[in-house]
Amino acid sequence: MSYWMRRVRVALPWLVVGVLSSAVVMLAMAPAAWLTPQFARQTGGHVNLVDPAGSLWHGSATLMLAAGSDMSAATLLPGRIEWRTGFWPLFTGRVRMIMRHSEAMPDPITVDATPRSATVTPGTLAVPASLLSGLGAPFNTLDLQGNVQLSWSDWRSFNREAFGQLTVTLNDVSSRVSLVKPLGSYRVTFQAQGSSSTLDLTTLKGPLLLNGSGTMSSASTSFHGTASATPEASDNLAGLLNLLGRPSGPGTVTLNFAH
Repeated sequence: MSYWMRRVRVALPWLVVGVLSSAVVMLAMAPAAWLTPQFARQTGGHVNLVDPAGSLWHGSATLMLAAGSDMSAATLLPGRIEWRTGFWPLFTGRVRMIMRHSEAMPDPITVDATPRSATVTPGTLAVPASLLSGLGAPFNTLDLQGNVQLSWSDWRSFNREAFGQLTVTLNDVSSRVSLVKPLGSYRVTFQAQGSSSTLDLTTLKGPLLLNGSGTMSSASTSFHGTASATPEASDNLAGLLNLLGRPSGPGTVTLNFAH
């Protein structure tokens, strides 16, 4: 064995260690800005993480809702989404993140993902209804005020099919297009069942009564429901009802959507 071959043989292990160490340092210092564009890409620009700080492993960002590519009327959720990413699970092909929101979600959740599946542990998120205006029509027209709570069960996805339940509770909601305040409290239950999902809307209380159900899949989306008012509020809510749907009877309009 030549002199140079012996030198290479001795130096090779240290060279490998040096390359691996450099790679680990680069990953550890990877900026949070590498992660945030993924949210916009996966949600068509509706859910965005902006003003990132920190790294992929320990970072934070602000949640912004927008009407797709139109950011002119986007809304920001006060506080910061914070995350920690586990390093060692990456060697098994998994991404494991612990996430929380400094104001809206104090109890952390865990996101565990592989190239073909993902799991999100149960959690609850409380936001102001005004945040929804950033999503565009019809939320920006209604300009809702009140409190919104999102809660979900174990959420799992396999090969782009989701399984789990998401419940959205809107408490004491009011709107700029109606003098009646509050309009009521409502619950929307979204049940993901793989290739298709169901949605149910019910009224918990209030003079504005909203009820309906729908189905969603990759091929189509449909919703059928009704909106009406209690007798004592029917005159004051007549204008709002005409905005919501097509009259189908005395003081009642239909809520139909198909795509």
